[in-house]
Amino acid sequence: LAQGEWIKAKEQIILTGHTGTGKTWLSCAFGHQAARLDHAVLYVRMPLLFEDMAMARLDGRFPKLVDKLARVQLLILDDWGAHGLTDQQRLDLLELFEERYQRRSTIITAQLPVSGWHDMIGEPTIADAILDRIVHNAHRIDLKGDSMRRKDQNKNLTHLKNRETIPSET
Repeated sequence: LAQGEWIKAKEQIILTGHTGTGKTWLSCAFGHQAARLDHAVLYVRMPLLFEDMAMARLDGRFPKLVDKLARVQLLILDDWGAHGLTDQQRLDLLELFEERYQRRSTIITAQLPVSGWHDMIGEPTIADAILDRIVHNAHRIDLKGDSMRRKDQNKNLTHLKNRETIPSET
């Protein structure tokens, strides 16, 4: 995967795992490597993508936004499936994946395992269509373990026995 052949083959990567297992970090590492190999890369968190799509629909930029997202060689979608989707979000995702299918590569990070994506998307027919365009040509990586953030949680904090309280001025 580090060699980028999967991008040339227009394949996907799906990174799943619990909070803090390194999904975003790993997706960004793949993105940096893709950029070093002269591929255009765009990283976006799903909640912000849905906000951008909704605003683009309101102000008439939706076709331009979908075209931009469809043309980038590697699209990284972070925090997939954190919330259920509205009818419009389902249709927007279908439009996006239809435009990218067999043309460009996508990395998706999710806490939700792939087996739960159909229910998260909601509408069965649209879920089938979206997942058919994502899952079948994807490299799946399921990250295991505890949150890497917890390992450093008190490294730079003042320990309770050494903590001083600064009196407030009243």
